[in-house]
Order: sequence, then structure tokens, then C-alpha cells
Amino acid sequence: MSAAIPDPESSAKPVADPRQRLLSEVAALPSLPGVYRWLDAQGGVLYVGKARNLKKRVSSYLQKEHGGTRIGHMVGRIAKLETTVVRSEAEALLLENNLIKTLNPKFNILFRDDKSYPYLKVTGTPDTDAVATTAAQRFARVAYFRGAVDRKHRYFGPYPNAWAVKQTIQLVQKVFRLRTCEDTVFNHRSRPCLLYQIQRCSGPCVNLVSATDYARDVRDAERFLLGDAQAVIEDLQAQMMAYAEALEFEEAAKVRDRIGSLSRVLHQQSVETNSLSAADRDVDILAVKVAGGRACVNLAMVRGSRHLGDRAYFPAHVDDGAALSEQDFNDRAEEDLAGPSDGQWAPHSPEVAVLEAFIAQHYIGQAVPPQLATSHRVSPDLLDALGEAAGTKVRATHQPREQKRVWLEMAAKGAELALARLLAEEGSQQQRTRALIEALELDMDDPAQLRVECFDISHTAGEATQASCVVFEGHAMQSAQYRRFNIEGITGGDDYAAMRQVLTRRYARLAEAVAHGKQDEKGEGEAGAAAAAAPGAPAEEPQPAPKPATRRRGLARLPDLVLVDGGRGQVSMAREVFEELGLDIGLIVGVEKGQGRKVGLEELVFADGREKVYLGHDSAALMLVAHIRDEAHRFAITGMRAKRASVRTGGSRLEDIPGVGPRKRARLLQRFGGVRGVASAGVDDLASVEGISKELAEEIYRALH
Repeated sequence: MSAAIPDPESSAKPVADPRQRLLSEVAALPSLPGVYRWLDAQGGVLYVGKARNLKKRVSSYLQKEHGGTRIGHMVGRIAKLETTVVRSEAEALLLENNLIKTLNPKFNILFRDDKSYPYLKVTGTPDTDAVATTAAQRFARVAYFRGAVDRKHRYFGPYPNAWAVKQTIQLVQKVFRLRTCEDTVFNHRSRPCLLYQIQRCSGPCVNLVSATDYARDVRDAERFLLGDAQAVIEDLQAQMMAYAEALEFEEAAKVRDRIGSLSRVLHQQSVETNSLSAADRDVDILAVKVAGGRACVNLAMVRGSRHLGDRAYFPAHVDDGAALSEQDFNDRAEEDLAGPSDGQWAPHSPEVAVLEAFIAQHYIGQAVPPQLATSHRVSPDLLDALGEAAGTKVRATHQPREQKRVWLEMAAKGAELALARLLAEEGSQQQRTRALIEALELDMDDPAQLRVECFDISHTAGEATQASCVVFEGHAMQSAQYRRFNIEGITGGDDYAAMRQVLTRRYARLAEAVAHGKQDEKGEGEAGAAAAAAPGAPAEEPQPAPKPATRRRGLARLPDLVLVDGGRGQVSMAREVFEELGLDIGLIVGVEKGQGRKVGLEELVFADGREKVYLGHDSAALMLVAHIRDEAHRFAITGMRAKRASVRTGGSRLEDIPGVGPRKRARLLQRFGGVRGVASAGVDDLASVEGISKELAEEIYRALH
């Protein structure tokens, strides 16, 4: 249970001085555990933190002199405080990291929330005694799965990436010969498929294996995935001897080959399963490396004693977040005269701050293995909070032995290599951005602020015309801000009309906002402009932060550069649109293909009358322009192909027919093998499908012809 602290301004006269107002709010805070949020004048969240004692922790920010440090920079922007009281420090940690993931504060260490890990799924548990079940239900299937799990099936993982899942599925096929085909394919087989011929499936679709034997293979596969590989090998050896005693030497040879395959896999994994306890067979290995203002956390997953691979994570706001995390750590140490709860816990460092931020944000809200092996010692309170949320005890070892030590060394080396690669790539990308700014003589102090939007038109002989808009900002492509536009109402193949339409739709609303003074060309609202004009003097009535939807549509501010894939014709059309909207035509640059349309000979065409520019085939600026242009081309083509396929197959027409819901549509597609089969079927054939009446069959036939 939590309770929000009421704003003192609701019951008392507002204090004119913002700092005095903050001090009065802090004085009214209780000495209880909770979570605090610092906000700026525009309502943006600067920092989210937790506290054992809200009053002491929050007051330390305003009572100490921070100078020109990162903490001082944040304190200078504070305009408002929000707090929430909770029952315990563990509850505060859970709330803190939920808010961090939701609010994306500017001074917290942030990890991208992409926890959609793949699993290996085994459909249902075979029940040979159930007469009512279908053949597909009796013979379980192994499959790649990503999404929310349910109780109908068995799931193994999570795996760090799709490759690890597919490798495991191939292993299960090779050793246990379980099927991977869809149920619809399985139910309509009349002879075994190629997988049976190459001994990757036992052929349950045509009854080449009994339900009892297949169920035994499924159980063996599940035991192997859970880490009981040695027991599976012993059972297979017993089966081999039984076949040999019964003089069934061919079957004994097949089991012998399975044992050999499984033994080779275990040898490749270099794992002695007997040396690991049951609790150590599911372990997450976490190694952190900090350098050059960036950090990398490498997560390696071990499930059933098998090392499934690793995955690197790169947080944002490392320097700011580490500095504020250290401040919180020091404040807590001052509150507790005995120091940290564990005397062996090392002093706080950027590595520890990054690692703890990852553990909290990554595991809260999802399953956590009982054992963690970490490159640095983490807070025992953090582990207790995770265990309380997961309902089980979570242990962490930062100096493991034997096999776990080998895994940790591997993860640490992986983190070091991944961070070095990231720094090299970022250095190269930053160099390209600076080269483009210099080549185009753009007036920019911070290259990271350069925003480029690029447009491209794609169609097939005028069919399924689509336009794409891709965004480059912060030295990287921002795929979340990409947009596609369906172009309608023009003559097929008229690229100029398509470019006019997409540019008008993209910038008309922003041009109107600029014209009315609601937004300047840098994307700052009136409150932001006031704050910039008078630093340190917050507005009396701060405006709310821009709605997320505005940013998602890419209308937060005008781009610094608008690229169009084309020469003078497309540039002239873009110029007309910008002149009609009252926007600066100097933003428009066309990418014109050079002689022979060869890559590296492109020239830049300007809408404001400047001479064309050839940057040189080895120019870093041209490499960046070509990369953005190619990305816009790729994004447009994939969208156009999808739209064209939908139009040609009539998929949308079948969904739009009144009376044809998901179940009837599925039955039609299953019976006739797809939309084309449905379209080629007669009325009587359609009416023979369960749930399709004569009248509805006639309606379907008319809609598809």
C-alpha cells in the first residue's frame, strides 16, 4: 500500500520563491521509506530515487553545496518534487524501478525494456489414454515461441536469442526425433516428410512410431532440457541393451546413435553436470564493463547446466546515473552509522551502479533464477527485494568457483569486446555526423542534436504506392520514429505527386504550430522558450510536458535536414510544398544519382539555389547520406511489397465480408489452403465448410469475384 504526499500548496498560500517552496515541502515530509521524483519547470522527470528515510534523503539534495558537479547540474533544474510513501524499503525499490521504466528520467541509468526473450515450447503433455484428443495433441510438438506463456504447454528457457532456441530445437530433432510441423500440416500428411527421411523426425503423422514410444521420447527430451542429461543417457543405454537382448539390433543401433549424439553435445558444452547442484543448474551470469562514458552489461544464461549464450545491454545516462546513485549510497551510509548492511560490500562505483540498475530493471516483473553470478558485489537489500517479489530466495556470488567462474570469465570478456565494438562504432558514426554538418555548413554546436528526415517513394508500375520517412538523430537511425504513408488519389506512377502528398501530410500540422508561435523551430514550447530566456527563474505557471503522441509522430521539432531521394525534379516539388507551408526551403536536399547511377558518385541538390555538391566517393558525409537514403529505400520497398501482396491475394477482402469472423475465416483457409483457394472455390464448395450457409457462401463468392 502506498500513499502520495499531498502538495502543501493545496492548503497553504503558495511561496513566491521556488526554492523556499521546495524547502517547505521537504520539511513536511515524513521520516518513512518511499520514492521521490525530481521534476523540471516543464514537468519532465529528472530523477527517480528511493529512500529509507524520505525526509533525510531528499533534504540532502537541497542542503548541500554541489557546485558544478552532475548532481549540481540536476539540482539547478529542479522545480518540483513528488513523493510516494510505501511500507518497506523493498517495496520502495520495486516502485522506483517501475517508475524508471515508465517515466524514463533524464538522470537515471536506463536500460531499454526489451525483455521479450524466446522460449522453446513443447505443446501439451502427451496422454495416450485420452481417446477424445486429436493425433496432433497426442504427439507433442517442439517449437520456437516468443510471447506470454500459458499453462497448456511446457516452456523451456528463456534463451538469450533466437539462434540459441533454434540450435536447441535442431538438437532435440537429431537426438529425440520430435516433430516440429504445424498441427494443420500434421493432420493432413499421407506420407512422411523429408525430416523423417534424414532421421530428424520419427514420423508420428503416419503412425511410424507408437504413441507410447513417442511420449517416452518427449519425456526424455524434457528431462534433457531440465539438465538431467546423464539420467537420460542411462535410460537410453538400458533401452539399447533391451533391444540387443531381444535381437532387435537395428533398433539398438538407432539408440546407440542417439547416445553418441547426446554425449557429443555434452562434451561440446564442457559441463560436468555431476559437479553442479540442482540449485546451480539454472544460473544467470552478469558481467559489467564501464569505459569511455559508456557501459555494457553482458548477460549469459545457463539453463539445465547448458550455457545458452549471452546478450549485451548498453544503458543510457551512465555518468549522470552513476553520480546520483553514488550520492544516494553515501547518504544511506550516513543514515546508518554502522555503514552498509554487509561489511564486505565494496564502496559504490559506476560498475556497481550500472549492475544494480540492470538487475532491478531487468528482473522486476519477470522470473528470476535462484542463482546469480556477478562480476561485482551487489546490495543484499536488492537481492532481498527481488526474492520477495519472486516469492523465492535469490542468491548472488561475485567470486564463484569452478564452472561458474569459467562462465563469469567468458561473460566478462564478452562485455569487454562488446563495449569496445560499441565505442568504435559510435566514434565512426559521430565522425560521419560531424563531416555532414561541416560539408553542408550547418550551424550546430552539438552534432548529436542533428535531426535528418529522409523520404522515398516506392511502387510497382504505379501499383500499391507507398512513401517512407526515416529519421536520423543522436548519431543513429531512430526506427521507432519511422513512418509509412499510403499514397492515394494520384495517377499511378506519378512520383512527384506522391512526394507532394507525403511532404504536405508530414509537415502541415507542424508548420501551423510554428506559424501560431506554439512551437519554435527547435521544438521548444512557450514555457521552454521562457526558461531559456531566463535561466534559474522558473515560470510561474509551467506548461505541461509535450504529449508522447506528438513525439511519436515525429512532430516534436522541424528536422535540421530534409533529404529526398531524387534530383532536381523531386527537390523542386519539395520546394513548392515548403513555400506553401511557409517553411525554410534551405532544409531541403536532394540525393541525385551520379553518372551511370553508380554508388559513390551521388551529388547533393539544394532547393535554395546553391550549386550541386559532390562530396567524394570516400567522404564520411556521403557515407552517412547514402546510409540514410538506403534505409528510406528499404523501408519503402518492404511496405510497398506487403501492401501489394495484400491487394493481390485479397486477404483484406475476406476479412471485410460481413458474417465471416475469425473462426469461419480459419476454417475456409484451412479447407482450401489459402485465400486463392477460397477465391477459386464454387458456391457449393464454400457451403460445404462447417458454419458457412448457402447465403453466406454466395456472399463470399460475390465478394471475391
